[in-house]
Amino acid sequence: MSEIRLDKYLWAVRVYKTRSDAADAIRNNRVLVNDSYAKPSREVKQGDIISVKKMPVTYTYKVLDLVSSRQSAKNVPDYCLNITPQQELDKLNVPRETIFVFRERGTGRPTKKERRDIDALMEGFFYEEDDENGED
Repeated sequence: MSEIRLDKYLWAVRVYKTRSDAADAIRNNRVLVNDSYAKPSREVKQGDIISVKKMPVTYTYKVLDLVSSRQSAKNVPDYCLNITPQQELDKLNVPRETIFVFRERGTGRPTKKERRDIDALMEGFFYEEDDENGED
């Protein structure tokens, strides 16, 4: 086996859950092969670099070997190498650094008072940013 379809490869190495998900992502230009857009039928070869945009991160994989059947998670490193730069992986931690109001699980929706407190917190946060930029 010297070549395999791109959508089938991405499905086989568990980048996408289904082959149709992989094909849709490729058609929507979220997948690059060697820095160029591709079609789902594009043939993948050993040594190709595949970039997959899954918001907010762009994952990068190197094709080590070709496979046509779906592999178990423990076998995936034999077929592709994840070479995603650390700065891309750091984007996964960004949402944790934003404002988050913690509520106990199972307490239901916020009361009117709790909602006002949340709005006041958010309002203060956004107005402080505007004041720093010189806007009033």
